[in-house]
Amino acid sequence: MNEERAHEAVEHLQKAALELIEAARAMLDVAEDLVKDPADMVALASAAAHFAGAGKAPPRPSNGQSRVQHIRVS
Repeated sequence: MNEERAHEAVEHLQKAALELIEAARAMLDVAEDLVKDPADMVALASAAAHFAGAGKAPPRPSNGQSRVQHIRVS
């Protein structure tokens, strides 16, 4: 029974390893396409920069005051 489980585990590991190799090949294909056509890389970098800046807070007013008004409640 243990030998059967070990054999099954090895089969699963082999399948997983082959999936990882296939995924790595696909990523290498994408990387190769990006290197061959830099315009796509520039567009991708521009989009990434846009989304990275989308979550930033707006700049504070130049007079140093916040646009938020704090109201005390007693």
